[in-house]
Amino acid sequence: MTADTPEPSSPIGVFDSGIGGLTVVRSLLRCLPRERIFYFGDTARVPYGVRSASTIGSYATEVASFLLQRKVKLLIIACNTIAAVASSAVKRVAGVPVLDVIN
Repeated sequence: MTADTPEPSSPIGVFDSGIGGLTVVRSLLRCLPRERIFYFGDTARVPYGVRSASTIGSYATEVASFLLQRKVKLLIIACNTIAAVASSAVKRVAGVPVLDVIN
């Protein structure tokens, strides 16, 4: 592994435009009880659904970058709006696997 490659013990990063993604976290913890989770709920800018696609993309990549700086090994987009509008933008910047609630 390189210095920038997350370790297997690194957390999973989960993010949403608010707190709804905590249901995803609950399911993850039920299925993967030994995993560490780093959750980011962007409650300062919620709701995303009323924003333009470019704004949603900007917010999503900003949050993803924040989580990546914490060396997450996987990103999970727990927000339907981000998944529908900006999933590909997040995947372009990620460098780690990205899952979302739609796919």
